[in-house]
Amino acid sequence: MEIRLGDISHIIQLAIAPVFLLTGVGTNLAVLTNRLARIIDRTRVLEDRIKAAGAENIELLSELETLFLRAHLIHRAITLSTSCGLLVCLVIAALFVGGALNLALANLIALFFVFGMLSLIGSFVYLLREIFVATRTLSMRHMLVTKK
Repeated sequence: MEIRLGDISHIIQLAIAPVFLLTGVGTNLAVLTNRLARIIDRTRVLEDRIKAAGAENIELLSELETLFLRAHLIHRAITLSTSCGLLVCLVIAALFVGGALNLALANLIALFFVFGMLSLIGSFVYLLREIFVATRTLSMRHMLVTKK
């Protein structure tokens, strides 16, 4: 079966929106990995302070537990965002395969897209949860500092 140039250009037009979506997912992954890097950096500093101050420092240990929770939430967000990116890539591949081989893959493409969007929504939910934890921790530290 021969693919015509018009068919290829139409497939490329259909694939443009998912490609832009991939750009957004990539940006989201950059934000998430930067947040994780900051959490890891803070954890290393805190671990050194705990070693110097002794393992009984409850405030430092509490902050360390919060950082572990934040890292866990960001890890889940990264996993879901990466899953979204992979599913969007499958959408693009299925568009080309379906168009090139004249296969009816509309249901499969829709399924990939819906699962991709659900993954992206989940990623944003975990990011928001991590931001809530970080903000709550900041508020608690502010109250401790202003009361001293």
